[in-house]
Amino acid sequence: MGRHGTQDLEKMNFQGRHYECMSDCSDMSSYMSRCQSCRVESGCFMVYDRPNYMGNQYFMKRGEYADYMSMMGMRDSIRSCRMIPMHRGQFRMKIYERENFGGQSYELMDDCDNIMDRYRMNDCQSCNVMDGHWLMYEQPHYRGRMMYMRPGEYRSFRDMGMSGMRWMSMRRIMDSCY
Repeated sequence: MGRHGTQDLEKMNFQGRHYECMSDCSDMSSYMSRCQSCRVESGCFMVYDRPNYMGNQYFMKRGEYADYMSMMGMRDSIRSCRMIPMHRGQFRMKIYERENFGGQSYELMDDCDNIMDRYRMNDCQSCNVMDGHWLMYEQPHYRGRMMYMRPGEYRSFRDMGMSGMRWMSMRRIMDSCY
């Protein structure tokens, strides 16, 4: 993921056409029919298995991901990607137990590997990201499916297509990723 363009690439497991980007791409199907491997040359990206930044999300930092899609259980291929801008400064996110900022709430300024252990909170269904970019994970200790959160209000994860998911750990996307 770097510049826009397509050409043949045959190195390691990276075969066939490729698409290079330096910004968000909501639908890769106009550039290639399938994307099974990925090389991140700089920065960090979220990749999605459906167009328009929908479906399962996967965080990728600099490196080569030849068989990453099958390892992480990606059903099909990369269909869209979003570049994560570098953030310098403080990180702040307020998490809420229920939708529409209801129930218990806690403000995070650093990583939290388990909201149940730290806050006695058994679910997080909405949040307000004030500063920084974050990853939320469905299981404690940064495991399971993930969701990318950039600054903004998120009143209902269910309305975002994440119904039935419980978010149990949160991690800041730091400049060490770059």
